[in-house]
Amino acid sequence: MRIPFEELQEEFKRVLLQLSFTKEMANTCATIFASNSRDGISSHGLNRFPVFVEHVQKGLVKPDAAPILLEKIGAIERWDGNLAPGMANATHCMNRAIELAKENGIGCVAIKNTNHWMRGGTYGWQAAEAGCIGICFTNATANMPAWGGKESVLGNNPLVIAVPRAEGHVVLDMAMSQFSYGKMQEYELKQESLPFPGGYDAEGNLSSDPATIKKTKLALPIGFWKGSGLSLVLDLLVVALSGGRSTQQISADEYETGVSQCFICLHQQDMHTALIEEILNFTKNSTPTESGKTVSYPGERTLRTRSENEKNGVPINEEIWQQLKNM
Repeated sequence: MRIPFEELQEEFKRVLLQLSFTKEMANTCATIFASNSRDGISSHGLNRFPVFVEHVQKGLVKPDAAPILLEKIGAIERWDGNLAPGMANATHCMNRAIELAKENGIGCVAIKNTNHWMRGGTYGWQAAEAGCIGICFTNATANMPAWGGKESVLGNNPLVIAVPRAEGHVVLDMAMSQFSYGKMQEYELKQESLPFPGGYDAEGNLSSDPATIKKTKLALPIGFWKGSGLSLVLDLLVVALSGGRSTQQISADEYETGVSQCFICLHQQDMHTALIEEILNFTKNSTPTESGKTVSYPGERTLRTRSENEKNGVPINEEIWQQLKNM
């Protein structure tokens, strides 16, 4: 089933207005939810929306809150998100990082007491559209083991790096787990196994069953010990810069809220376009492992999916769509 982007956006907005969102806040959040589904990331679009509504109803997300500036040191700013909707806070912080970068060449904005930003890549695309290199990361509730450990003590702490490009921005958006929990939800909804082991079962064995991994909260770190180390360092960085809560503190609560995030932008007039194209051409012209397939750069398939879904409508899960219609 496919739904026009505008219809999906309006349905999100309708529900958010019922939840006492301002028109501006409802439009920002609805557009991000709809855009995520349009770009093929339904795990942080329609599929995530009922959870977001639940968090609003429980008072974990405060639709009438706004971030406040706590400290400014040169091109670095520190903000308190006041538990406002994470997408709105993240959009605001990336906008500030863009403004600072265009004034100083670099801008860094850290925020504490914010909420889930949904798809982190959203803010990479935002920076690239403004002609900036964008880097952003967040911590999260614990759902991965440290390498060599048995307990869930690390968040998957997504990292986003975006490079602007006229022919199509390069946007890397990755969790620290082999499969994000949102992606595992997609496989679970389709009653499919993961194409590669994505975590551990209760006995400590590698598993490709998304339901099992979601239950144990022992997702497999990317690159094993390397992903484990990177997740830990990202948590350290975002807490050091924001003064906010760590993965340990976030995980002590029943629900994931009050997370810490960082947004960095770099801007210069000459991005050395020819050198960027040389790198991408060298990469894309390598021989694919499967006949008829091509090698893609990060973000390239997103652009293809976006174009297709803008033309043909956004594919949606009918059961969750009906939940939305009944809200």
